[in-house]
Amino acid sequence: MKRFSLVLFVLLFGVTLFACQGEDQFDLESETEIVVGLEAAYAPFNWATPEENEFTVSLSGQAGFYADGYDVVMAQRIADALGLTLVIKAYSWDGLIPALNAGEIDLIIAGMSPTAERALTVNFSEEYYRSEQVMVVRTDGNYANATSLDDFNGARVVAQAGTLQDDLIDQITGVIHQETLNSYSDLVNALSYETSDAFVAELPVATGIVQTNSQFSIIQFGEGLGFTVSDEDIVVSVAMRLEDLNLLDAVNAALSTISNAERQQIMQNALSRQPQE
Repeated sequence: MKRFSLVLFVLLFGVTLFACQGEDQFDLESETEIVVGLEAAYAPFNWATPEENEFTVSLSGQAGFYADGYDVVMAQRIADALGLTLVIKAYSWDGLIPALNAGEIDLIIAGMSPTAERALTVNFSEEYYRSEQVMVVRTDGNYANATSLDDFNGARVVAQAGTLQDDLIDQITGVIHQETLNSYSDLVNALSYETSDAFVAELPVATGIVQTNSQFSIIQFGEGLGFTVSDEDIVVSVAMRLEDLNLLDAVNAALSTISNAERQQIMQNALSRQPQE
């Protein structure tokens, strides 16, 4: 009798827990908005602008400012596929995952790589962009003609805080691994004022920076001469709460309708729109 009661209790508890988990998921049937978090400071993936155009979305809580960029276009495509109104909020990079898990936003679409560490606290969609890791240097600097990581022996190299780019620096033999900086604006300033010799970035971000800073150039590496990376180092994905499995399926379904050719064109368009010097 006791055993039967225990089994019945466990079954009832399991059903209740399953029901609660279902209730906690993002409700695709009743929700009318999807709230996306990003930095609005990571061109060409995302940036803030006072100029409205056909691609921009108002930045929630920041009157007169709009979000634009590759992430914004992809977020709009996902929202449209889900039949929801897109709302965008800006956070510091380190504040994105806490904001997601606090329920302030529903998705992170911010050029975020699906690292194993992050996957402990959030779910990731299939990739929505694939890139490569490069170095940005001064055109008139000592490393302008570098062709391999070995050429950066003794260089002062920096990256943004909380990113995989910072982890990659330690692959450079003899590198002076500088303390991380909070934003790409800070990285640009460090290179401009020659307090750093180089910084690590994704190719689209580096391309955007070089387009707007003529004194910089990009170092891309041939096979076997650059960083050793895994897929999680060169792709970016949409992040969402662990319990939102229905939303994960819906986002992946939306992404599957966007071809690689379309994605490349969206990125090229974003590069052409991003703020100039």
